[in-house]
Amino acid sequence: MPKIAFVGAAHIHTPGFINSIKGRPDFTVKYVWDHDLARAEKNAAEIPGAKATHELNMIANDEEVTAVIVCTETNRHEEVVIPLAAAKKHLFVEKPLGFAGKDAYSMAAAIEKAGVLYSTGYFQRGDAKNNFIKKQIDAGAFGKITRVRGSNCHSGALGRWFDTDWRWMANPKIAGVGAFGDLGTHALDILLWWMGDVKSVTGQLDPGTAAYEGCDETGEGILRFANGTIGTLAAAWDDVADPVSYLISGTKGYAAVINGQLYFKSELVENAKELAVTDPGSGKPAGLDAFLDAVQGKEAVLVGVREAAYRSAVMEAIYTGAHSGKWVTPEKK
Repeated sequence: MPKIAFVGAAHIHTPGFINSIKGRPDFTVKYVWDHDLARAEKNAAEIPGAKATHELNMIANDEEVTAVIVCTETNRHEEVVIPLAAAKKHLFVEKPLGFAGKDAYSMAAAIEKAGVLYSTGYFQRGDAKNNFIKKQIDAGAFGKITRVRGSNCHSGALGRWFDTDWRWMANPKIAGVGAFGDLGTHALDILLWWMGDVKSVTGQLDPGTAAYEGCDETGEGILRFANGTIGTLAAAWDDVADPVSYLISGTKGYAAVINGQLYFKSELVENAKELAVTDPGSGKPAGLDAFLDAVQGKEAVLVGVREAAYRSAVMEAIYTGAHSGKWVTPEKK
């Protein structure tokens, strides 16, 4: 039975990940580490048999621990990922991988050198609707794709979700981003997964309700893809609803995800005249579940570490563009 460790318990998804592990009796959590020992102890108490520690070497040097789930503050990722990769621990690093492009690519190089498994929390890759659209893109069903749009918004600032335990996530000096980068990275991953690299990006950020000083609560990005497609990306903590998740439009068809329902039409696909798709196919394990499957040697679709690093670089470029009012070309290594 694989033994794993939580490295950091700062991220808002930590409780959900702990519950996921509890539903996987094929795994044992041996340690919960955090630089804040009280936080490590609080979360270790939720997992039978787990030991709290603030000594990272205890995990790095324990040969029984084969994999770790990194949920530290984003600006602490590099300081834990580099030694854990060197210790040959498989790594699930909660999104985004890096505070910015530089540290993300540094971690990518270390992980590749170590030859360990890696993935991150881009769970939307497992959604059946998103996989259906990707298949249609790859098959050319839309003709020339002229524009794509992704949106990922919720009411976190309106509900004051980040007032207490998760306050650091509304501090860009620790998180690297605000609401736009926090939620937008999921939709950015899907757009890049569908369309490939970007040529340049820019954006517009806004404090929204100004619930969290110095933090953007809403924003919009514009992406020029290398293939010529125009993309837009919305993300916010100030929305009471997010009805249109994705839209892709081309010269021969379109697809849209509206209130969770997939709509698809193509002049190039037989019987694709009806708008609503009632059976987009099966979803796939994604995010943490896919990583745990891979640790067990099962077939799993993981997010490549270079992909994750590139997403950090693209998001950094959108923020740079928003602050400078210019188009920015993301670094790619």
